[in-house]
Amino acid sequence: MALKLSTNARITWCPGCPNGAILVAFRQAVEELVEQGKVRLENIVALSGIGCHGKITDYLNLNSFTSLHGRVIPTMTGVKCANPDLLVIGFSGDGDSFSEGLDHLLHAARRNSDIKLFLHNNQIFALTTGQVTALSPKGMKGKSTPLGSIEEPFDACSLVKQAGATFVARAYAGDIVKTKEVMLAAMTHKGFALVEIIQPCITFFDTRDYWQEQIKAGKVPLGIIHQETKPTFEEFL
Repeated sequence: MALKLSTNARITWCPGCPNGAILVAFRQAVEELVEQGKVRLENIVALSGIGCHGKITDYLNLNSFTSLHGRVIPTMTGVKCANPDLLVIGFSGDGDSFSEGLDHLLHAARRNSDIKLFLHNNQIFALTTGQVTALSPKGMKGKSTPLGSIEEPFDACSLVKQAGATFVARAYAGDIVKTKEVMLAAMTHKGFALVEIIQPCITFFDTRDYWQEQIKAGKVPLGIIHQETKPTFEEFL
């Protein structure tokens, strides 16, 4: 019997927004985990930050919490420390975790906290309609950089791997099946997991054609980039 993971909340993302594909992939991943007996539904907690991505917890019939801007990771860490039996999953945007909350992200990776972070990377502050983030490409023209950004962006996966994350992966929201598979791998990994999900903002920074060309040419590594086994922060506690 299929799980009822949807809610009665009206989805208010822009029509066609790839966030919807991420929502579908995650629901499918949860269904598979529960049906295989790998986790009990009541032991899953979904958290989100502030940004367009943050609406996702409104659309999930799960234990959930919406945090302050840039503070989803310390909230996740607290939940996991309070009850290590929970599967703690967070959703965050590139502005939320790489601009506002970068310090929390790096320290969670460094200590290998047993939490899973799904990064909705659209390379822009979309909820506030078009400012650059720490992952925006150099030269990008937005509301905060009308003449073009002069800063080099972080490479999300490389930065978090260097900080000590034991699972790092990348997916493209346009491929729901592969996004689901990567999410499943992250959720069954013991330790800190980051999945960067390329999620073009079709309203303020539509990069779909660019990413599809890059992926087709094999210029963007997708799938599991790094995985290793280490004791977790909670085990040391």
